[in-house]
Amino acid sequence: MLWSDPRDEPSPEARRMQEKLRRAGPVLAALALVMAVLLML
Repeated sequence: MLWSDPRDEPSPEARRMQEKLRRAGPVLAALALVMAVLLML
């Protein structure tokens, strides 16, 4: 690897998408839990 090669960093768009997914994870898990409880009733 040459010193002039760009560092292996995600683009700003990719970073934003990762942040959205990180925030949506717990919300989706809670939704799945609620759906599972409702299906058992």
